[in-house]
Amino acid sequence: MAYSTIRKNPEAVRLANLPDYAAARAAFTWAGAREALDGLPSGGLNMAHEAVDRHLAHGRGDHVALRFLGAEGVDRELTYADLAEQTDRFANVLRHLGVRPGEIVFGLSGRIPELYVAVLGSLKACCAFSPLFSAFGPEPVRQRLHLGHGSVLVTTPSLYRRKVEALRDDLPDLRYVLLAGPGADAVSGPGVHPLARLMGEAATDFTIEATDPETVALVHFTSGTTGTPKGAVHVHEAVVAQHASARSVLDLHDDDVYWCTADPGWVTGTAYGVIAPLTCGVTCVVDELEFDAERWYAILQEQRVTVFYTAPTALRMLMRAGEEPARRHDLSVLRHVASVGEPLNPEVVVWGQRVLGRPIHDTWWQTETGSIMLANFAAEPILPGSMGRPVPGIEAQLVRRDAEGHAIVAADGEPEFVTQPDVEGELALRSPWPSLMRAYLGDEDRYRKAFVGSWYLSGDLARRDAEGWWWFIGRGDDVIKSSGHLIGPFEVENVLLEHPGVAEAAVIGVPDPVAGEAVKAFVTLRPGFTPGEGLRLELSALARKRLGPAVAPREIAFDDHLPHTRSGKIMRRLLKARELGLPEGDISSLEGGAEVPATTGGTP
Repeated sequence: MAYSTIRKNPEAVRLANLPDYAAARAAFTWAGAREALDGLPSGGLNMAHEAVDRHLAHGRGDHVALRFLGAEGVDRELTYADLAEQTDRFANVLRHLGVRPGEIVFGLSGRIPELYVAVLGSLKACCAFSPLFSAFGPEPVRQRLHLGHGSVLVTTPSLYRRKVEALRDDLPDLRYVLLAGPGADAVSGPGVHPLARLMGEAATDFTIEATDPETVALVHFTSGTTGTPKGAVHVHEAVVAQHASARSVLDLHDDDVYWCTADPGWVTGTAYGVIAPLTCGVTCVVDELEFDAERWYAILQEQRVTVFYTAPTALRMLMRAGEEPARRHDLSVLRHVASVGEPLNPEVVVWGQRVLGRPIHDTWWQTETGSIMLANFAAEPILPGSMGRPVPGIEAQLVRRDAEGHAIVAADGEPEFVTQPDVEGELALRSPWPSLMRAYLGDEDRYRKAFVGSWYLSGDLARRDAEGWWWFIGRGDDVIKSSGHLIGPFEVENVLLEHPGVAEAAVIGVPDPVAGEAVKAFVTLRPGFTPGEGLRLELSALARKRLGPAVAPREIAFDDHLPHTRSGKIMRRLLKARELGLPEGDISSLEGGAEVPATTGGTP
């Protein structure tokens, strides 16, 4: 079904931060974006100062910064002055423990106040912060703490006992565990401390030292097709792009009430759930609980949310709940709705216009880019299904790829571009920009492979129409995008291979009407093991225990004929094509050529 362009009313155009896209792009400079921030009195640039302390200097200390909606019905507010004091205390806790600038502080918790304080307090102390998703199982947690040489972990007593305590011998760098919430006093162990006690003993004033903008600020782990997770390293300079895009794309004004539903364990929940909106001085709503349609509509109404940033999966879940729950709530103050994390289907855009009274504005970016790169803007028309256009300051191109999926490089070392409209290519962005990752932690070779000449290669396939609007096609690799989160097949396969009955495992993403993609695993069994429901449940339980429900396969099939290349590598691409009934493409490198039987797949 084709959908008509959604035009904006004149009042929306007049009030938008970016009323004229072409004029904004022509006038934009990164130097000008930097001037919209204060900078440290002592010199340099620090994310936490821009997000918190500078608002006190501008007389907005009494404005509510964070409004937490607790799981037990107990809500809590922190003004910018409160947040300044709490983050100063946390920075002093780190200094008291001897944690040095440059060390990495990890966070593993739900959306509780202590996590947000830890993010900003670590940045004040010039430590890097790395958030972990609380639904991860022990193995993803161990991997990331190990790769990041995490010296401090902020978590809850329950999560520590279930996911970290048994791993301490494998984490020699982890010196301190700071426990937040009820029961912290009852947990003991090497370096384990109740965070509330340390915070109560800490001084309430902390002076941020002069911070070089290139100082490491955040490390976000993201999955790849092979090997261990990649730790994308971002620096304090990233705040320039995050603030600019919060103004231009999310259209944040100082008096907005803003709700980003993303967990800080993912990059959106940190960049646009903590840093960017606070730099704009807004009030951020934070809900500790997970999705519930009735609760979400009540939050939008009762908190008088004006700007809402969420994932297409969540919007599709709201759609499934029907229109009646929305119509029972007053959403009249809701001004702007945007989505992130996965392709936004056109039906959701139109549903938003009809049911919420506002169309959904899709945005595209990645962990590596650090901020929004392409977007649909508040004052601009929307072509339902389109990613929109590049944000001011960002230059995007489509790179031609060869039959193997590699970028075609010209003689000058720069990539060759697709010049015709509506032709597929790999989305590439000209570097640098302030929020572009500076490295993959400890993996220079992986980092170099992400660039050709002066261009960052996203790995996403897209097309650009004749009018300059961009359309997402799919991932160019095997990474699975489920509910806005990237899941590396290698991590899942490795855990399945721990079972004594599994000889081989291959993991792909299959279409899911709500999550976008769901994880499906194919396993080949060793002699002596018989496929059946009991073994399937056993493998599922192993994966859920080790990886957590967000990463574990939703479906497991037994298959004795996984397709391999002649060198022995499982061809996930071919496995997925056969599963979905798609063209198989070039199979010349397949073991045995075209003689190899198709996968049996499915669920017996």
